[in-house]
Order: sequence, then structure tokens, then C-alpha cells
Amino acid sequence: MTAKKKTVTRLSSDYMQQYDAHQGRQKRKKKRLIRRLVLFSIVVLIAIGSMATYHVKQRVLHAEKQEQYEQTQEKMAKLEKKEANLNEEIQLLQNEEYVLEIARTNYFFSKEGELIFKLPDEEPSY
Repeated sequence: MTAKKKTVTRLSSDYMQQYDAHQGRQKRKKKRLIRRLVLFSIVVLIAIGSMATYHVKQRVLHAEKQEQYEQTQEKMAKLEKKEANLNEEIQLLQNEEYVLEIARTNYFFSKEGELIFKLPDEEPSY
């Protein structure tokens, strides 16, 4: 009584052959369906993964470009300020009195009869 014996014998009839063929077709159909679903799932996962990596790369690239844009804007603002200062200096340098004043202070040029004394900028030591 350790092993049970089959008590039902199988009849070999046309119906049983058709039933066996039908069962085989059903198994093959189910196997193909599972394979198609697995393949479709893999394709979908690959597509989603590639789109996700592309999206992340684009976000990183956008962040870098945004930072570069902000730096360029700051640089442009500084250059515009420098340009305004230079234009103002150009206007001042067209004035002859201003040029003479610069020559007197920086290069010790003097008017006729004028004496220039250079005083040290340092504090006295006493």
C-alpha cells in the first residue's frame, strides 16, 4: 500500500485522441501566450528604461545650461556696467580741463607759476 495503482484504464478512442490533441493545443497556446507576454514586458521595460535615462540626461543637461545661462547673464551685467563706466570716461576725456586735471594730479604737470608738492600717504611714525 505504499504506492497507489491507477485503477482507471484509459480507453483508446477517437474522442480521447481528440481530447488529448485539444489539451496539447491548449498547453502550447498557453505557453506561447506566456512567452509573448514576457517578451512584451521586456520590450516595454526596455522602452521605459531608455526613456527614463533620456529624461534624466535631458534634465541634467538643462540644469547645466541654466547655470551657464545665469553665469553668462551675470557676466553680461558686469560688462554692461563696465561699458557704461568707459563711455562716461570717454565723455570726460573729451573735456580738456578734465584731461589737464588728470595730468596735474598723476604726472605732476603744472600751470605756469604753480608749484606742486608731493605729500607721503603714510602716517607719521611719531
